[in-house]
Parts: sequence; structure tokens; C-alpha cells
Amino acid sequence: MSTMNARIAFLYPGHAAEDDYPRLAQMISPPADVQVVHTEFDEDAHTVAALTEMGSPARLTEGAGHLENADMEAVLWTSTSASFVRGIDGIGEQIETLENLLHIPASTTAMAFARAVTAINARRVAIAATYPRDIALLFKTFLEHFDIEVVHINCRGIITAAEVGTLEKEAVLRFVTDNDHPDADALLIPDTALHSAAWLEDLEAAAGKPVLTANQVSFWEGLRLCGKLTPQSGLGTLFRVDPWN
Repeated sequence: MSTMNARIAFLYPGHAAEDDYPRLAQMISPPADVQVVHTEFDEDAHTVAALTEMGSPARLTEGAGHLENADMEAVLWTSTSASFVRGIDGIGEQIETLENLLHIPASTTAMAFARAVTAINARRVAIAATYPRDIALLFKTFLEHFDIEVVHINCRGIITAAEVGTLEKEAVLRFVTDNDHPDADALLIPDTALHSAAWLEDLEAAAGKPVLTANQVSFWEGLRLCGKLTPQSGLGTLFRVDPWN
């Protein structure tokens, strides 16, 4: 395995859009080496109780056990909602759990969103959430902790990640155009169950502004943690930003 290639592990709950990660790995130069570990949970539901259990230290510990000899450089907990529902302290606990177990840098998709918004110099954002409204409002609260202003929020009210994973390109493009807002510097789509990797440039063309998706920011965050983040084409505004400027 080349030392030039980033080696990133993704803990991913269940099955929905996890194929975005190997796709993204092949879209950058040099390609990344990724490992996706599917974590277990009691219920596939966008509810506070289900998401809190899904992102518990016990579930992350269980998933991390599959990576003990994997020689990864960074690890991501790739559920946006099953991190932000636990609040800032809960996210800190998730990161600490993974770093203590694997002795490599760790992060979560929620934290990746906060860092990505800052990286593209966005101050005001719109949210197009697949979640029910109560869950989406918790994402808004999370972003506001980082002084990110949410000027628009819309929710599709989908309960299960499995259903989100079936949404195809045209439906996602409509979701973007329906939720663009003139006062927003960027549009955020916060669900790792939603496919987006193959359509990132199309989504930005539809919005006429930067679009940040959950799997996109997770992959970007993994590269950042590896110290191997370089400008890339074809992956949206976020990947065109020089991380060293």
C-alpha cells in the first residue's frame, strides 16, 4: 500500500449510501484507500432515541473492533444525525472513544460539516434535510454553536436511512433547487444515507452556489485528518479550496 495514499476508515451505520466512500476514493488523485465498517443499531429511525443509541460509545467501540489491525490513518463516525443529536459533549465522547481505541485521529460527520462551512468561508447557510423537522432543528442548533447562521431549513420527513438511500439523482437535484435561498452562502444536505458523490458538480450547478453533502464532507474530513488534503476537481467547491491558505 503506497504511503502517498490516504488510508481512511468509515464507521457507517447499516446500509444505504456507503458506496459513496469507495467512489470518492477513486475520484481523487492519488486515490485513497478506504475501509467501510457497518455498525449495528437497534432501530433504523430518525428519532432522538434511536439515533442516540446508534451513536453510543458502545456501538462505536463495537465497530472500531473491526479496525484494530487495519493500518488506517484516520477514522470517521459517518452519521450526521447520530452525532449531533448527542450534542457537543456527546460528539466529544464519540471522538475520544475512537481515538482511545484506535490511536489515530477521529472525527464525525457533524464536526466535518462545521469545519467545511468554515473552510469555504460561508457564514449563512440553508439546510435541506431528509430528516423529520425535530431532528433537523437539532442540526441547526449544532451549527449555531459555531456561529453559523441558518437562514432557511426544509425537511422531507423521511424516517429511515434505508428509504433515503433509494433517492435518485433527479429527486436530489429537485431537493437542491427547491431549497436554495438567496441569503445563503451555501446549501447543506446533512444525511450520509443520501447518495451524492457522483453528482456533486451537478448539485452545485443546480444551486448556483456551494453545496455540502454529508458523504462529501466526511471524506474531506478524513483526508484532512490524514494530512493529505489537496485541491481536487470534480468534487465541488469544498475540494477546490486550498487547505493551506
